[in-house]
Amino acid sequence: MIAIKPLLKGVGMIALLAGAMWAAERMGLFGLNEHWIDQTVRGHGLRGELVFIAAGALFTAVGMPRQILAFLGGYAFGFLFGTTLALIATVCGAALTLFYARGFGRGWLRQRFARRMAQVDAFLGHSPFAMALVIRLLPIGSNLLTNLLTGLAHVRALPFLAGSALGFLPQTLIFALAGSGVNLDPELRFSVAGLLLIASTLIGVRLYRQHRQAAQLEESIVQSET
Repeated sequence: MIAIKPLLKGVGMIALLAGAMWAAERMGLFGLNEHWIDQTVRGHGLRGELVFIAAGALFTAVGMPRQILAFLGGYAFGFLFGTTLALIATVCGAALTLFYARGFGRGWLRQRFARRMAQVDAFLGHSPFAMALVIRLLPIGSNLLTNLLTGLAHVRALPFLAGSALGFLPQTLIFALAGSGVNLDPELRFSVAGLLLIASTLIGVRLYRQHRQAAQLEESIVQSET
């Protein structure tokens, strides 16, 4: 006999994904560029800002690069305001993906990938804020996959999203600066961006090593007490 609840969840998951892809195509998000910004966002005041946040959230939620969004934020709104709006949109996109996975896939997908989910729980569950910060600072991995796996894991959403926001900030600053056309020599602008990227990566590596050392110390203490 077919279980109705998992079946309905699966249908709902597919329907929502199809709806998101349709909306993204209708909004022109797969061709998101300066031309789209000029037509839809620039010069439209608060409406343009809200459209940018909504479109950017959907853009990143379906796995498109957040660096492009940050670049376009700088292009549309300038360095600081563009960074702010792009960061808000990116965090909203991460939340959409996380809660989508949590609402529709947590049960049957966790069972199907039980071993992998146990690893995710072990990595993120102890300190979701710090681990999210580390993941986002390092320019590796898939943003979409990270959000999906976190949604399926037993990880507190708010600390994870807060850590993500802080970790997203350096790259958002970098690409918003590149897109802003701020009155700096282009070579200097890209040199500053490169240095920021290197610095954020080194911070991420250092935080990860500290976490590993703390985890190993905790494990050794537990083993010595048993």
